[in-house]
Amino acid sequence: MSTIDLDKPPTGHEYKVTVEPQESIAERNVRLAKDVALFVTALAFVAIIAWLCVETLHSTSSSDEEKKWAMSILSGGAGAIVGYLLKK
Repeated sequence: MSTIDLDKPPTGHEYKVTVEPQESIAERNVRLAKDVALFVTALAFVAIIAWLCVETLHSTSSSDEEKKWAMSILSGGAGAIVGYLLKK
């Protein structure tokens, strides 16, 4: 096994040292629960907005201007999803 002198790293190399506290199982569970709750809440808001837009488009009592706004929101959401999936 070779050794590396940290005072003189090899040419073209860098090193980083980090000190991080260990995460207990309880802390991990709390963090994961918060992440899941945030994800579900965000998903619910997006679903409600999409549902409202679709209902506006199908409604006979909504004006043309309201339908344009609903279509713009749905188009933006679809574009965001495609952009996320294609990573561009």
